[in-house]
Amino acid sequence: MRNTFTTGKHRQSAIFVLILLWPLLWVTGSCRMSYSFTGASISPEVKTIAIDNFPNKAMLVVPTLSRNFTDALQAYFTSQTNLILVDRNGDLHLEGSIKGYAVQPQAISGNEVAQLNRLTITVDVKFTNKFNEKQNFESTFSRYIDYPSSQNLISVQDDLIQEINEQLVQDIFNKAVVNW
Repeated sequence: MRNTFTTGKHRQSAIFVLILLWPLLWVTGSCRMSYSFTGASISPEVKTIAIDNFPNKAMLVVPTLSRNFTDALQAYFTSQTNLILVDRNGDLHLEGSIKGYAVQPQAISGNEVAQLNRLTITVDVKFTNKFNEKQNFESTFSRYIDYPSSQNLISVQDDLIQEINEQLVQDIFNKAVVNW
């Protein structure tokens, strides 16, 4: 008899919990946006993304910059969302170009020698959402990293470019799909 009472008590508790949680499950299940741990809010009808090659139109050209930046952008969007990368006609579309790659002296010392140099990369981006035109934008994104002037740019360039690309990609991702 004791087992029956305990089982009945558990059944009542389970029903009570379901009654309390049902409205919460219904509300979250009917949301129009899909959320992820990255903070991305992408409408459920959006399934694909097209990311064009970002050609390097900067005055100083690093041959691998265009490919590395485009690859980083594509990898980030596909790893942080459920979007499928397509060549064209994506529900979301990113296009643009690298318009700036510059090294400038910073922190000039008393004898007019730079203690630091600054590598800056600037990209123009056009984002199109075919389901929500209010999210479309054209923006310029720019990031930089300072490095000691005692280091030769060629010896640190690849690491600096990778780090700047990561920052630029995060900025673009946030503006395109995080919508905070």
